[in-house]
Amino acid sequence: MLLTVQPILTAIVALIAVLALIWAASRAAKFSGIGARRPAGRLLQVEEAIALDPRRRLHLVSCEGRRVLLLTGGGQDLVVGWLPDRAAP
Repeated sequence: MLLTVQPILTAIVALIAVLALIWAASRAAKFSGIGARRPAGRLLQVEEAIALDPRRRLHLVSCEGRRVLLLTGGGQDLVVGWLPDRAAP
């Protein structure tokens, strides 16, 4: 079975067209507000995480300027406690 050039070129052009449509749809979703945008200031972030043993970890999480210690793994997750606010320098 001998392939000619025309089916190969048709497949390449179709692939490029599909990729261009996907790219255009993602750009349109970003500009219309449908697509997810990265927030300017993150409200929730993991500052540190320490492995206590192979199953459990201790996480220091910051939420809207406050910090909380979370113990995850094992039988259940646990809020260890909220840390006092940082002193302003």
